Amino acid sequence: MQNKSLAKFLIGCLVIAFAFYIVFFGLEIGTASIPSVQKVIRYGLDLKGGVYIVYEAAKENPTRREMESALQLIRTRLDMRSFYDATATIQGSKRIRVEIPGVKDPDEAIQYIGRTALIEFKGPSGDLIVSGRNVVDAYAQQTASGYVVALKFDKEGTKKFAEGTKKYLGQNIGIYLDGKLISNPVVRSEIDNGEAVIEGMKDLEEAKTLAQQIKAGALPFALNVIESKAIGPSLGNEAFKSTLKAGIIGILLVFLFMIIFYRLPGLVADIALVAYIVILVAIVGYAKITLTLPGIAGIILSAGMAVDANILIFARLKEELRSGKTLRAAMDAGFRRALNAVIDSNVTTIIAGIVLLFLGTGPIKGFAWTLTIGIVVSFFTAITVTRFLLTSIINTGLFKDIRWYGGKKTREEDA
Repeated sequence: MQNKSLAKFLIGCLVIAFAFYIVFFGLEIGTASIPSVQKVIRYGLDLKGGVYIVYEAAKENPTRREMESALQLIRTRLDMRSFYDATATIQGSKRIRVEIPGVKDPDEAIQYIGRTALIEFKGPSGDLIVSGRNVVDAYAQQTASGYVVALKFDKEGTKKFAEGTKKYLGQNIGIYLDGKLISNPVVRSEIDNGEAVIEGMKDLEEAKTLAQQIKAGALPFALNVIESKAIGPSLGNEAFKSTLKAGIIGILLVFLFMIIFYRLPGLVADIALVAYIVILVAIVGYAKITLTLPGIAGIILSAGMAVDANILIFARLKEELRSGKTLRAAMDAGFRRALNAVIDSNVTTIIAGIVLLFLGTGPIKGFAWTLTIGIVVSFFTAITVTRFLLTSIINTGLFKDIRWYGGKKTREEDA
């Protein structure tokens, strides 16, 4: 039993160490490889440099649907230019903020993003059949023949499209976004009811993408640039280095604090904190979550929350030991009695993070992402990883003296 428990503890530590190595240094086995997180992580505007642009709708009171349509247009344009690190968010009732890391010329980005999108349906001879302003709706769906994009036209579009499908029956009608061919379906029958179906999608994701492109093709108003600025990477690099250094120093001090005040459980909590860092950094990096300076602050803050959960548990553990319970019984009671307090503190912080995630913009979202994810991960490591390691080390029987766990021997025991 003792040897098995010691083996469990050592295996747990080795798994955490191996995961740390993979995440921060990568792994190559033959032709297969896992890149280190440094190679895949996406940095925000404040760390990588780039441009930010604030657009305002040239309309007095645009509807929420119109603003979302404009936002979708901008996101489509960003994706088409492979600006996958860029973010676009609605600010207030009529503004959209766009941040594009790695871009140096804001004028070039403004010229490309700010123009009204142009969706066109053209026949083989290049003549215009109907434009995107006549498309009322476009959505992806699955039919018996596969994944398709369903279209609905307004009254004018219905008439023009009926004429076009009659003229080009059995031929192709190309769908162009800003002059680029995005689909080239064959007309199988005359369509006079204002509804059309684009077939040939390989999967639902492709169908959704095409539907979004078509819906984003008719902007309901012009976008005026009210603010734009280029940000150099040097400031972000210095801030990143300073923040990272401060975070490392802070975590090391936390490691030391936990060992001094909580002894063996403190050491176990430090190992669990390493597991927390590995899991969180892996999620941020491999899930392509854009990392910003406020995002780093969210990671550090949630790390503090992870330690706080352990402190609540270990404080309960000490109380149970003072009441005369055995180590195993004291540990079980400590985790059980501290669980409600840990859950309450984590849930309230997650609620705040979710509110910031949905209502915040720009760097605030980066902070909300890492804070929310970090709290969930910290709860897992504090309750699961810490308990597994602490249970294993108690069951080894090598550390029976309660002073290893922050307790004190009575005079009778000392005698």
